[in-house]
Amino acid sequence: MGRGDGTGRIVSSDGADDTGTGILHVDMDAFYASVEVLDDPSLKGKPIIVGGFEGRGVVSSASYEARRFGVRSAMNVSQALRLCPTAITVRPNFDRYLTMSKEVMRIFHDVTPLVEPLSIDEAFLDVRGARRLWGRPGEIARSLRQRVLDETGLTCSIGVAATKHVAKMASTISKPDGLLIVAEADTEAFLRPRSVRALWGVGPKSAEALEARGIHTVSDILDAPRSVLDRALGVAMGERVWHLARGLDARRVDTARVEKSVGHEETFPTDIDDPAVVRSELRRLADRVGARLRMQGWEARTIAIKVRFADFTTISRSQTLPEPTAVGQRIGWAALELFDAVDRPLPVRLVGIRAEKLRASGAAGLTLWDDDEEWRRVEGALDDATARFGRGAVTRATLLGGARGGGTLPSHPRPASMD
Repeated sequence: MGRGDGTGRIVSSDGADDTGTGILHVDMDAFYASVEVLDDPSLKGKPIIVGGFEGRGVVSSASYEARRFGVRSAMNVSQALRLCPTAITVRPNFDRYLTMSKEVMRIFHDVTPLVEPLSIDEAFLDVRGARRLWGRPGEIARSLRQRVLDETGLTCSIGVAATKHVAKMASTISKPDGLLIVAEADTEAFLRPRSVRALWGVGPKSAEALEARGIHTVSDILDAPRSVLDRALGVAMGERVWHLARGLDARRVDTARVEKSVGHEETFPTDIDDPAVVRSELRRLADRVGARLRMQGWEARTIAIKVRFADFTTISRSQTLPEPTAVGQRIGWAALELFDAVDRPLPVRLVGIRAEKLRASGAAGLTLWDDDEEWRRVEGALDDATARFGRGAVTRATLLGGARGGGTLPSHPRPASMD
């Protein structure tokens, strides 16, 4: 979720100059919350928090009405409700969000094959080769916003610029439901007044290091000697920031961009001291991770777990597999092996599984033996059942039954960038 609440929004007028542009950054507005409003129109205009268990879960997304009270992603739900007591809390429906994401991405691909998804709800588009079909970049952006609204009922914000970095900054400033075009010749004027924190890739620590030296805006960066940046950030980061402040970004739209990892985690409604309950949840999470890998055509070479205890101490452990896999059973075995080796001094508050070092399925070719052949067939059948009847139509027998340690324990993906 973006950090902004929609105040200070800047948008371009009709006919704005788009000379020298060709890169679009499209970002859906408060995506999860907007999908919930789409499905329940009575929520329109109200402060909405999309999150897990009240008091124990975290905010996955929030409407702009809630953001204006200071609600942010990754915030504890109880804290969010203290900031915005009138907010309506909605449990996430990630299968629904993934479905809507596919619809949005399909529209992007209809405009240009040069699409680089960054997350479930945002992407870069290179439209320089689409001018003959669809017109100038500004015209393409306007028609794309209208088409997304007409075909999905959702709004998006678009930044149009000569580079990925400036396009992403422009889309953020135009949110919600806006379009901001930065002509190539206007890049420096656009960047100069921006906070160093607005530069894509400058995190809190880097921003603090710059601000400690009196560098608060991009204009300050432009006026600072390069040696000052290097001392504050290190040579590599100093060079990167020096270029970004000047609007220089050689990165192309990468249509082959590979996700770094796929993961799910769950915060329990109450702290769990029964290992059997945690192991059962790890099985559930492993199945979800495996299904998501198969859906996206990836296999993982490394499996990692995350365990957070009642005192908020958090540990992680990982294991590299002999062969890459997208089989939930294999992922679960690795996760349970890692969990069983963990010293557990306190009850468990949260567990998570992440599949890492991804590569395209079947990239290694056929092997003489396939130890997971049976499980592959079983899980393929489960995928078919889920596609036909919805998630939960078929599940493990060990995951059935009544409340366990505070209730059933659904699993939710936690993408790195929401909206």
